Amino acid sequence: MNKHPSPDQMPRRRQQLLFVETDFKICGSITSIDKLRSHLQTAIEIEHSTIPTYLCALYSINAQSNSFAYQTIQSIVMEEMLHMILAANILNAIGGSPAINKPEFIPEYPTYLPHSDKAFLVPLQKLSKDTLTIFLDIEKPKKRLAPPEADNYKTIGQFYDAIKHALRYFDFITPGGIFTGKKERQVSSHHYYGGGGKLIPIFGLSDAIEAINEIIGQGEGMNGSIIDPDHKFFDEEIEYAHYFRFNEIMLARRYQPTDAPQDPPSGSPVQVNWDDVLNMQPNPKMKDYPKGSELWNKTYEFNRTYITLLTSIHDACNGNPELLMKAIPLMYDLKYKALDLMNTPIGNGKTAGPSFEYVPL
Repeated sequence: MNKHPSPDQMPRRRQQLLFVETDFKICGSITSIDKLRSHLQTAIEIEHSTIPTYLCALYSINAQSNSFAYQTIQSIVMEEMLHMILAANILNAIGGSPAINKPEFIPEYPTYLPHSDKAFLVPLQKLSKDTLTIFLDIEKPKKRLAPPEADNYKTIGQFYDAIKHALRYFDFITPGGIFTGKKERQVSSHHYYGGGGKLIPIFGLSDAIEAINEIIGQGEGMNGSIIDPDHKFFDEEIEYAHYFRFNEIMLARRYQPTDAPQDPPSGSPVQVNWDDVLNMQPNPKMKDYPKGSELWNKTYEFNRTYITLLTSIHDACNGNPELLMKAIPLMYDLKYKALDLMNTPIGNGKTAGPSFEYVPL
C-alpha cells in the first residue's frame, strides 16, 4: 500500500500543517503534553477557586426576600462544578490524573485566579455590590481578537483558548493521537444529575473542544453573544452566560435576548435587597479563634466536610465516577454548617463564616 499522500491530497495536508503550526505558535508555554496536562490541572483549580466565593455570597442571601439573586447564584455554582468535572474529564482523556483533594489544591482566600495576570483578588464575603464587581471580573468576556493566553491571562476564555490550540496541535502531531486515557474514568450525566448543563464524556478531540466551548459559553458567552448556548440542547428557556446573569443582579434588571453584550439589560426589573444579607466577616480563618473554642470547632467541622466533599469528587474523577452521587448529601451538609457559622455573631455587627481551608481527614 502506498503510504504517501496522493497529489490531490497534498494541498489539504499542507493546509493542515500550516494550521497546526499556527496552533503551536499561540499555545504559549504549553510546549509539551506534560505541560498541557499541567494546564488542565490548572483549569480544574480555576473552576474550583470560584466555587467557595460564590457559595459565601449565596449562603449570605435570604432566599425569600432575595429569591432572584439566590436562584441565579445557585445555578451558577452548579455550572461551575460541572466545569470542574469537564476539565477533569479532558485531563483523564489525555492520560492525566486530576488532583482535587491535595493541600496545594486549596487556595488561601483572598486569592488570585490561578495563572492569571493577578489583576484582582477573589475573596470570601457576603453578597454586595463590591462582591458582584469581582464576580464580573472573574466571568468577563474576552475582548474581540484577544489572543490565547496560557499564563498571565486577562480572561478565563483566553486561558481555555490556549488549551484548545494545544489539544489540536498535540493530537495532530502524536501518532495515534493523545486521547488514550481509560474510558471508564470519564464522568457522564449518568453520574451527575444535579443540572448545570451538559456533562460530556471525552473520547476524542471533538469532544474536548465541545466541552471547552461549553465552559466558555456558560461563563462569558460565545461569539459575542450574551446567551448560554445550553438551552439549545435542553429545549429550555433562554438563559444568559454567567457574566450577564451577575450583571442582572448588579443592575436589578433582566436582559432580553436582543440586548447587545456591551449594553445594560433592557428587560423587566427584579428585586435585589442588598441589606437583607448575613453580615459575614470577610475571609475568615480557623486561626481567628482559640483552638478548641466553639467557633474553632464549628469552622473545623465545616472544613472537614469540605475536604470530604472534595475527596469524593477526586475519587469520582480518578476511576470511580459512581461515587459522585455520594457527594450530594455532603453539599447539603456543607450548606447547613456554613449557615450555622454565618448566623453566629462575633461582634461589631459581623458574623463568623466558612473559611474553606484544608484540614487532614
